[in-house]
Amino acid sequence: MGTAVHDTNSATTRKPWLMRIGIGLFSVGMLAVVAVFVLFAAGYSELPVWLSAGAGVITPLGLALGFISLVREHRRG
Repeated sequence: MGTAVHDTNSATTRKPWLMRIGIGLFSVGMLAVVAVFVLFAAGYSELPVWLSAGAGVITPLGLALGFISLVREHRRG
């Protein structure tokens, strides 16, 4: 009857490992940012240093890794 068109490029395309790490780090960092805001709004003024450092370092690190992965993938393809 009809022919099936198989798009193997989109079916087998996976995110590069650097992008996966970047997305994961960015997500963890955003959770830390939300936790800092919630704790501060709840009245806690002495927040743990690791939580503030995680919110300030992990989030931009994940964003940078995702951006680097995006640029590398664009240059490759």
